[in-house]
Amino acid sequence: MTAIIEGTTSAKFAGIKDEFARNFAERGEVGASVCVSVNGETVVDLWGGIADVKTDTPWERDTISIVFSCTKAATALCAHILVDRGLLKLHAPVAEYWPEFAKNGKENTTVQMMLNHESAVPAFRDPVKPGGFLDWDYMIKRLEDEEAFWEPGTRNGYHMVNFGWTVGELVRRVSGKSLGQFFQDEVAGPLGADFWIGLPDDVTNPIARITPPTPDPTAELSPFTKKLMREPDSIQALSFLNNGGWNQNDPAAHKAEIGGGGGMANARGQVAMYEPLALGGSHKGVRLVSPERLAHMGQVSTATQIDATLLAPTRFASGFMKSMDNRAYPGGDQMSVIIGDAAFGHVGAGGSIGFADPEYGLAFSYTMNQMGMGLLLNDRGQSLVDATYRLLRE
Repeated sequence: MTAIIEGTTSAKFAGIKDEFARNFAERGEVGASVCVSVNGETVVDLWGGIADVKTDTPWERDTISIVFSCTKAATALCAHILVDRGLLKLHAPVAEYWPEFAKNGKENTTVQMMLNHESAVPAFRDPVKPGGFLDWDYMIKRLEDEEAFWEPGTRNGYHMVNFGWTVGELVRRVSGKSLGQFFQDEVAGPLGADFWIGLPDDVTNPIARITPPTPDPTAELSPFTKKLMREPDSIQALSFLNNGGWNQNDPAAHKAEIGGGGGMANARGQVAMYEPLALGGSHKGVRLVSPERLAHMGQVSTATQIDATLLAPTRFASGFMKSMDNRAYPGGDQMSVIIGDAAFGHVGAGGSIGFADPEYGLAFSYTMNQMGMGLLLNDRGQSLVDATYRLLRE
């Protein structure tokens, strides 16, 4: 596909534009944005292609799209802000803040376990009602009543969308604000970031239409995908498919506060959030967290050879993804995200990503509307990440 690409790059990082163009020409890109900041300076800000294949609408400078699980990083950041202020304690029982959750095998769950995807409610056994994901109170009640899938803290299993309600409800209970409002008041608003958890009525940014991936019949399936397809009662199938008919292109879904996968942003908006995290916790007069909290945020807090949900090795840092190179595993090209050793952030389903790397003062994001196979990064996003690190080191 030949695409019109707009925006700017510095001379040192011009090669990222070449890689971005190759995504359109060679890797099936439809519409996308990529932004890179180094030491607080924007060195790449590009966008291009088609935002809506049904109307042939171009991707504009301020186009936003759903960024799926990239939203988890925003949710985790809200929790860390409260930890930094002494209002939320990582190793306290969740029952101190949310007593209704502490039942059905979940009594000993801690705040840290929720951030680590260890709180044992990665899915719902009974069907989610139609539109359930758009109803915060309903989803919270379902989490309270759900029986633990394992003893909390004994293993981790990716809480695909539920992370947004487990951690998000802690934010709501402690701060007295909804997750989306807290994020807007404390992060996105002060930083001027085009990033929302629950899109307000007055936002006028164009919205890209998400297109699902086209399966490749020759690709090797990951264990996760095999379970998803063959065992309807598995954690894999329940966590991915039992979603009440969640339609990511529905305007009502854009307005809902789905902190585990419903955030709306573009690459520039995500980079604005990550810049302070790449620079000691503060940027342009906005302090998100202290340097001490920031150091903790980037450390691996849980790792496993077999994630109970993804069925692949995973590494997390208190709500953020760390680098995970699973390419040697079956279907591992769909279960990898390869970033710097000090980097932390989050991937979104289909291939979007945002992260900070304090070692380089780097904030990076890539968003798109044509989903790729798998839940983690694919060759489009990884090529941009690889090019960024290569140019940083030259």
